[in-house]
Amino acid sequence: MTGLMQRFRPFFGPALALGLLAAAVWALQAQLAEYDLKDITDMLLKEKDRDILLAFGLTAVNFLVLAGYDILALNYIGHPLAPYRAVLASFAGNAFSSTIGLSTLAGSSVRYRLYSSWGLTPGEIAKIVVFTTLTLWLGLFSIGGIIFTVKPLPLPNWVTLPFSTTRPLGLILLAAPVLYLYAAARKETPWRIGRLTLLLPKFRSALLQVTVASLDWALAAAVLYALLPPWANVNFPLVLGAFLLGQIAGLISQVPGGLGVFESCLLFLLTPRIPAPALFAALVAYRVVYYLIPLAIASALLAAREAMAARDPLRNAIAFLMQWFPVVMPRLLAILTYLAGVVLLFSGATPSVSSRLDWLEDFLPLGVLEFSHFVGSLAGVGLIILARGLQKRLDAAYYVTCIALFAGIMASLLKGLDYEEAFILTVLLLALIPCHKFFYRKASLLSEGFTKGWVMATLVALGCTVALGFMAYGDDAMNRELWWVFTFEDEVSRFMRATVGALVVVLVIAALRLMRSARPRYAPPSEADVKAVRTLVANAPETPAHLALLGDKNFLISSRGDGFLMYGICGRSWVSMGDPVGSPAARAELAWRFREMVDLYAGWTVFYQATQQNLPLYLDLGLSLIKIGEEARVPLPEFSLAGQARKGLRYTRNMVEKEGASFEIVPREGVPAILAELRAVSDAWLASKHAREKKFSLGYFSDEYMLLCPQAIVRKEGRIVAFANVWEGGSIGGVRQELSVDLMRYLPEAPTSVMEYLYIMLMLWGREQGYQWFNLGMAPFSGLESHALAPAWTRLGSLLYTHGGQLYNFQGLRRFKDKFDPVWESRYLASPGGTVPPRVLANIATLVSGGMRGVIAK
Repeated sequence: MTGLMQRFRPFFGPALALGLLAAAVWALQAQLAEYDLKDITDMLLKEKDRDILLAFGLTAVNFLVLAGYDILALNYIGHPLAPYRAVLASFAGNAFSSTIGLSTLAGSSVRYRLYSSWGLTPGEIAKIVVFTTLTLWLGLFSIGGIIFTVKPLPLPNWVTLPFSTTRPLGLILLAAPVLYLYAAARKETPWRIGRLTLLLPKFRSALLQVTVASLDWALAAAVLYALLPPWANVNFPLVLGAFLLGQIAGLISQVPGGLGVFESCLLFLLTPRIPAPALFAALVAYRVVYYLIPLAIASALLAAREAMAARDPLRNAIAFLMQWFPVVMPRLLAILTYLAGVVLLFSGATPSVSSRLDWLEDFLPLGVLEFSHFVGSLAGVGLIILARGLQKRLDAAYYVTCIALFAGIMASLLKGLDYEEAFILTVLLLALIPCHKFFYRKASLLSEGFTKGWVMATLVALGCTVALGFMAYGDDAMNRELWWVFTFEDEVSRFMRATVGALVVVLVIAALRLMRSARPRYAPPSEADVKAVRTLVANAPETPAHLALLGDKNFLISSRGDGFLMYGICGRSWVSMGDPVGSPAARAELAWRFREMVDLYAGWTVFYQATQQNLPLYLDLGLSLIKIGEEARVPLPEFSLAGQARKGLRYTRNMVEKEGASFEIVPREGVPAILAELRAVSDAWLASKHAREKKFSLGYFSDEYMLLCPQAIVRKEGRIVAFANVWEGGSIGGVRQELSVDLMRYLPEAPTSVMEYLYIMLMLWGREQGYQWFNLGMAPFSGLESHALAPAWTRLGSLLYTHGGQLYNFQGLRRFKDKFDPVWESRYLASPGGTVPPRVLANIATLVSGGMRGVIAK
């Protein structure tokens, strides 16, 4: 049961949001059941031009007030910008976050794109996002608390709370802004919560926050009030209170834009003061005026700004588009196919145009009409599912989608002469046909899992279809007697049969997807395995084998006990850290056993940082190879500080030693005496870098791990200011092979270039000890080709290496290692091909970072 709960835990959040959306749709249907869809459209068309113009004017003023959020935030972080830039960032960010929902993702992404182009750092942008979000909630709590207390609303009878009005809720809400203003007035020094430092704004700024945000919410409600019919029996305080309750419910639900939840609350609170059709029509108009039109304007402004910013020659732009056309086009076609499926489902759930149906009745047999309606809905749900296959570039999905589109075209014409839908589907089919070369992967659609996003999108489409049908046909949609009625006029019967057919298709596919292999049961390695692996690590010529000492991996040991493979599991990825360790025969045995074990669980076999020596073996396993960087190895017999070429290294050694620093190697038996001092250096280094420990492909500080290796240390005035744990490789024919380091950490007050000094002295020491190589580690994305005919991953890696300096100093790392004149050797990712590598890399990032929190944070 625990394993089952773990498997479905990621779906709980989306399922809750979907459940709230379904409840909201049910509530809307219950409120509007006694009204015809025509009543609502008639009320919508009766909106006066004066009211609509007033609503537009209030919306414009509201978005100007919203700009105050960003202006105050910029003042808070001490980075003022031109006012028009703050207005643009605020308008675009709020237009996207209000309409799409997911405000942390949508609005923050837009703000990040704009503010980063204007010179703000990611840390400053994060402060702006937190500040504006806090301002939003402060305003909601302030004006909500005031209106709920002064003009309390009666709560519906079905709400089981210990109070009957909103006055207690208002008092609770007022507590937050009052405490915030009190803290801003009294607290002048920063708040410290662990490593987090929070500096509240000055009282004047805090008061402006509350005032601006309260005015924002009042103007937003005024837009809706302007769209209500003039004869409505409501005043503004009543509408404002209902509006705020609806917004709170929508924000808590996390349904995008509060869609459905907001409308349901207002229908419950304001009817029968305003008839449901008139109120719902005003809410639809409000969505258009306040959400959709600002979103369209913001999209146009962002597109125009990006076009103005991209002033490279047209030839380069076309070349870039042609380079990425094969990458973008399948995704675009997948989205359009999904939308085409939604169009067909919605068409099957709504009545046809009566005049067209009368014309078809004169010559079209009833059986053809019934069959066409049923096929149209099945084609709709099929297109939604096939969109996933198009996104994955499956050859079979391409052909089946073409057939489904053609079937949808014919069904649209025969079920109600819906030539508009037929035209849309025809355009999509004509766009899809010449793109066959982009869909080349030979795989079954059901062999790969559907993401949570696709599952949610499918369920939302089906749920909206059912809700639309119930709104169109009312109680007749539940009349069992209509199931087997076949006439031209009984469209509700066709809707019921088509809906059941679509649901059956989805349930069958879901059942097939559930019949998958079980997740692996992870068991930590036994003490005997750990002891055997430590012996093999001590004898292994390659130093990366020491990663097995970290204690965060599982092991596969060869049948003869002369080799091992270390691996971790994340998602479907079973990742071997490096090549198997051992003789050639042991490596081959371990690779095949690993492949067979992974296949039992329908996982992905992955070898991370694979060397050139074992590439033929991985090809025999059926894996694809992607170059991910180059590893630097310094030949120690040739290394010295003599000559003009090593002038810079000599200068570094002399400069550090002039500051009183000295180098020494502490053997394993001497490490316990200095362990506490090493931990202090490590903690200070992590704090200064605002970093956290990594895992899997990188070592992390633990007492057990540090005691297993000698330590290279740098002392200054008798105090350890820097250290590195030393990896010593085994011997071949009595010749020591490789030396390397893992953790390299230093105090902030350590001499400049202390790490370079530590490398220099370690290499000199290693040469004296008879080692042949010093491993400097890998330079990610180094040596990747940018040629137009190179694979897309290789070109993307080359692009990151060249222009990704803001994410990581890839080129700087390569230049630093080049100081030591190393020999560069390619390293690879061996994994299944197709669309799997990006997901594999995401899983590897999770393993290295110790979880998704580590992927996001440093």
